[in-house]
Amino acid sequence: MRRLVLAGLIGISCAAVSAAIAVEPPSPADAAAPMETVVVSGEQPGPGLWKVSRGDHVLWILGTLAPLPKDIRWKSGQVDAVIASAQEVLDTPQVGVKADIGFFGQLALLPSLIGVRKNPDDRTLKEVVPADLYARWVVLKEKYIGRSGKVEDWRPIFAAVELYESAIKKSELTDSGLAQKAVKSAAKRAGVKVTVPKVDLLVEDPRNAIREFKQGSLDDVDCFRTTLDRIDTDLEAMRERANAWSTADLETLRSLPYTDQLTACKEAVANSELARSRGVSDIEQRIRTAWLEAADRSLTNNAVTLSLLPIQELLKSDGYLAALRARGIVVEAPDDEPADLERPAAGTTPR
Repeated sequence: MRRLVLAGLIGISCAAVSAAIAVEPPSPADAAAPMETVVVSGEQPGPGLWKVSRGDHVLWILGTLAPLPKDIRWKSGQVDAVIASAQEVLDTPQVGVKADIGFFGQLALLPSLIGVRKNPDDRTLKEVVPADLYARWVVLKEKYIGRSGKVEDWRPIFAAVELYESAIKKSELTDSGLAQKAVKSAAKRAGVKVTVPKVDLLVEDPRNAIREFKQGSLDDVDCFRTTLDRIDTDLEAMRERANAWSTADLETLRSLPYTDQLTACKEAVANSELARSRGVSDIEQRIRTAWLEAADRSLTNNAVTLSLLPIQELLKSDGYLAALRARGIVVEAPDDEPADLERPAAGTTPR
């Protein structure tokens, strides 16, 4: 999942570079790392639903989280019941990257993708990051990736993603998008349309963009540093957070700090010359606006809608929900009024 997320981020700068990130699978795990917190498994309820209402029209929001325990089975009866009575599902907002080049144009681009992850001028990771960070990298790489040297000439942002994915895999967590898959399957069974709030970016010169990206600089050392910090200090909290999501423990989710190295990685891409020259440095605000507009339409047109949003956005005091409240829309958390938001029996909608 994080590989796909970062693919979208790099796609802000270049559609072809986006595809290149997913060429190779993550390195296989060698042996499970010791853990202090036991990660839950088996069937779990997951979090409750946030209720957003305007009059008698209701938008139910499921907060998603990644990573989650790899062996969890999500008991999605509440969400299935909502979808069964819904007119629409709003997926997590996304960035779409288009290049109007056609199939044969895509084939012609393939040779230029070779080496897109590598540092310019054949520099190694050791040469482009500070010595103290590289020393930390060596220890963590040995622990989670192993002795493979394939990432040693990659840009810091790509090396960071590879390390993060390997670390969560060895911690018995996964970024597989469990809730998203369950929601889409339920929508398909119920014949409910799925709408993706989306910001589409058109790359008119993909070949030149690839050339610029491969030759240009990218201020991604902070992305590298914060990824090392998160793996060093936040793996235990990740497991606690995953357990809290799985068991509907919102109090614990609110109390745990949420550190997301992806913010620094987003900034590295958004602040690049390639992104600025294409006018996409405000992409985060545009994504937020796209979701808010879709939510507003759904509350106008549908009696019942289900939406997906990252749970950290739902827990922020200044996040998406705050923007809805500012528009005069009523928002209730799952634990605000238990009698109103109690989990329904199968085949019914929360009242």
